[in-house]
Amino acid sequence: MKHYILAALTAFTFGLSSTVQADETISIKLGYMILSPSGQFGTSTGGVVDTKIDMKSDLGLNNSKQATGEIALQFGDSRLSFGFVPLTFEGVSVLNRNINYNGQTFPAGTAVNSSFKGDIYDIAYTYYLINMDDLPSRAQLGLEASAKVVKTKGRMSGGGVTTNKDATVTIPTIGLRARIALADFIGISGRVGYLGYSGNSFLDADAQIEFSPVPTLGIYAGYRQIKLKVDSSNVFVDAKFQGPYAGAFFRF
Repeated sequence: MKHYILAALTAFTFGLSSTVQADETISIKLGYMILSPSGQFGTSTGGVVDTKIDMKSDLGLNNSKQATGEIALQFGDSRLSFGFVPLTFEGVSVLNRNINYNGQTFPAGTAVNSSFKGDIYDIAYTYYLINMDDLPSRAQLGLEASAKVVKTKGRMSGGGVTTNKDATVTIPTIGLRARIALADFIGISGRVGYLGYSGNSFLDADAQIEFSPVPTLGIYAGYRQIKLKVDSSNVFVDAKFQGPYAGAFFRF
């Protein structure tokens, strides 16, 4: 499914390019991201969390290694983007305590196979208050509003019992985006956004460097940190995901 989404994004961009004016820019980024998990998740009954399950000490979840994609359209002082970040953390462990998850009890000593998955759809709009993008040395600073659609799913299997629980929440964020570059050759960019409401919150911090030997093609590398809190649909998540990423891009 994730491969189809990335292919659809690429096809959408080629279709859109025919309507873009000369002073507008479309960019496509395809990369690979490695994120390490920390924190807790669980299910709740009557607003009370059954067991706060630690991703590392209880389940030994490994790093997520997934492809990512982003399409961005810049027109004048505005930037509109759509990004996709899939998360898949899996692990095998022997429980050192009793755990209650989604109505099932997993006693201490049970060997469990577990996973925590999440798909993040990131739709963002930036308005640049400073937009010097037509000089050899370029600088941009803008306000960014974003909507993060987060689909999470936790699963535990052991002792002949398998159970899972999922939830989908939309969390808006407000923050800043900045970029400093020497023409199209090399640049440093960053963004940070946060907002919380009704027990849900999302903190997104990202910094990257781009190298473009030709104006239309290049490579990039960066580091991203995501702090996610979800308390919705009887699902509880309080976790942090962070790590490096790298990839290639083209723009026209």
